[in-house]
Amino acid sequence: MSETATHTAPIGHEVSRTASTGTDGPDGTGLTIQRCRWCGTASFRRLLCPVCASSDLQAEHSDGLGVVVQSSVVNRYTGTARNESLVRFPEGFVFRCRVVGAAPNLVWIGARVRPVAGSDPDAGEVVFELCDTGGRTEWQ
Repeated sequence: MSETATHTAPIGHEVSRTASTGTDGPDGTGLTIQRCRWCGTASFRRLLCPVCASSDLQAEHSDGLGVVVQSSVVNRYTGTARNESLVRFPEGFVFRCRVVGAAPNLVWIGARVRPVAGSDPDAGEVVFELCDTGGRTEWQ
């Protein structure tokens, strides 16, 4: 018998370990996150688990809905201001991304965000939009 030089991944293992935004959901939005098979920690765009440093990460789909926990206006390297926010996801991780759908200074802490449909995952930047663009009506 002769051996072949091709390698196939075992059933249940993902060949690609990269995470991206993409057209995973029914409406064309969502995130492909990674979950560690050893400790169960969810992460986004990691090569190793941030908790146990395992490289055994499994790709999962997330709807991508998150909440802004920190927001700042940045205008370095460009002539226009943009928003950069830290967004917390229900899976338990926080990720820095750009939020669109409102003026950069009007993205508030506690705002719900979702991935922008049709964004290019190969561009390297993760872009989200506000779920409710009306803003806060009163202080809570």
